[in-house]
Amino acid sequence: MPSRTATALAGLLVSLALSALLWKVFGTPLVFLFVPVLPFVFGRERNRDHPPVRTCPDCGFESHDPNVEFCPYDGARLDRRD
Repeated sequence: MPSRTATALAGLLVSLALSALLWKVFGTPLVFLFVPVLPFVFGRERNRDHPPVRTCPDCGFESHDPNVEFCPYDGARLDRRD
């Protein structure tokens, strides 16, 4: 299990335990105030949709567009940076 997922699951369990404790003490469910870690669990999947950054080795020009293969300034082939 990746560390990011394990951290999110641990945060979720702590949040739910804290919410249950506060529900018992105050008599109102406060679950939604203590579960802010869910976007981190699903956020990694969205980042895979972005194309990798391609960088010019000569001038440092960067492009996210997969159709751009050459630097517009000096014509060098862009290197893929992950």
